[in-house]
Amino acid sequence: MRRLLIRRVSTDKSRAEGAKTVTVSKGLRKVFFAMLAALFLAANAGCGSAAGEGGLSGQLTENASGEGGSSGQLTENASGESGSSGQLTGNTAEGISLEQIPAYEGDVCVTINGNVPYFTEEDCSEEPFELYSDFDALGRCGAAFANICQEIMPAGERGPIGNVRPSGWHTVKYDSVDGNYLYNRCHLIGYQLAGENANERNLITGTRYLNTEGMLPFENQVADYVKETGNHVLYRVTPMFEDDNLVADGVLMEAWSVEDDGAGVCFNVFVYNVQPGIGIDFATGESWKEDERAFSASGDKEVGAHKAEYVLNTNTMKFHDPACSSVSQMSDDNKQEYKGTREALIEKGYEPCGQCRP
Repeated sequence: MRRLLIRRVSTDKSRAEGAKTVTVSKGLRKVFFAMLAALFLAANAGCGSAAGEGGLSGQLTENASGEGGSSGQLTENASGESGSSGQLTGNTAEGISLEQIPAYEGDVCVTINGNVPYFTEEDCSEEPFELYSDFDALGRCGAAFANICQEIMPAGERGPIGNVRPSGWHTVKYDSVDGNYLYNRCHLIGYQLAGENANERNLITGTRYLNTEGMLPFENQVADYVKETGNHVLYRVTPMFEDDNLVADGVLMEAWSVEDDGAGVCFNVFVYNVQPGIGIDFATGESWKEDERAFSASGDKEVGAHKAEYVLNTNTMKFHDPACSSVSQMSDDNKQEYKGTREALIEKGYEPCGQCRP
C-alpha cells in the first residue's frame, strides 16, 4: 500500500541559510484529507503494483527531509478556506490508464482531456506544498504533486544524484543518444521548480529524450511563469507503469496557474519514455539498438525489438508461442503467461521451444 510523503514548506525565505523548514496551513490540511482518495487514486489509475491496482490509498505521513521514510501520521482536521477555479469543476482522472494513451508514433507527447488538468476547485490554493508518494511494492515511484511558487524554488545549484538507483535503472551508452547515456535520473518535479535534489521518491528511470525533449519544455514554462508573475502553479507528475514493469511507459504532466484560473499555465500531457533508434524492455530496463534486432531460428520472425506474448513452462524452463500445441498439454501448475522480450526470457534461464521456435 502506498503512502504519501508530505513535504511541508514555509514561506519565511529560510533558503538563504540553506534550510527548509516545514509548515502546512490548516486550510491546506483540510484539502489534503478531504481530497486524498479522489485526487490521488484517480491520478494513479493505470499505475499497477504487485499488491493490486496501484493508487494512493495509504496514510498521509510528514517528513521534513523529503529524502524518504516517514516520521508520523497527520490526524487533525481543521477549518479553512480553499481557493477556487471555476473552469476545473467536473474534470476527473478516474479510470485513465495506459490503454487510453495512444501508441507512440513519433511525437514526444500527446494532450490528454483536451489539455485540461485533472484538478478540482478544492485543489486550488496559494499555500506552498509538496507531496511525494511512497514506493509501491516493486520499489516504483508514484505521483508527485506540488504548488510551485517562488517560496519553494531553489536558491543554489543542484547537487549530485548519482547515488540514487530508480526502479529499472541501467547504466548504458549509445553513440546515437545526446550525451551518450540512454537513461537519466529524471525528476518528476524538476529541481528548478521545488529544489528537490536526491529525493528518491522524486526520481525515475527516464530516457534522455523524455528528460530533455519531453519534460524540460513544460518545466521551463512553469518556472518562467512563476518567476515573472510571482503566482502559484498546481503541478503534478504521475509516472505510469504497465503491469509489473520497472520502467514507466511515460509520465502524465498536469499544470494550472492558480491566481489567473489557468490563463497563464494550463496543460495536461502524456510524455513518452522512449528514445528514437533504441528499443527498450520496460519490464527490466534492458535496451538495444533498433537495427540490431534478433531473429528466430527459422529466420522468418522478427523478435527482440518489441515485447511479445509467450507461454512459459516453469517446470521445463521452456517458452512457447501461445498457439504452440505443447501449451494445451502443459499442466496448469507449470503454465505461466508472459509479455516481454525474447532476450529477457533467455537471460532468466528459459529456452525456446524446439517445435514452435518462438
